[in-house]
Amino acid sequence: MAVTVSLVALFGLVLYLLLRSGSLTYGAAFIAVGFGFFLASTGAATPINQLANSLIQAIHNL
Repeated sequence: MAVTVSLVALFGLVLYLLLRSGSLTYGAAFIAVGFGFFLASTGAATPINQLANSLIQAIHNL
């Protein structure tokens, strides 16, 4: 749960900065989609959460 809250805050901040700067690219769309999935906690959020946790663990183990 703590990782999900952190990722929602991170995605929200990045999305805000991208929207504020006016650089709406494919990257901004990816951030917006990720933010939406984490925020809504839909059925698709479980695999995304697992992927995020795997990436976080992989980075942590480096």
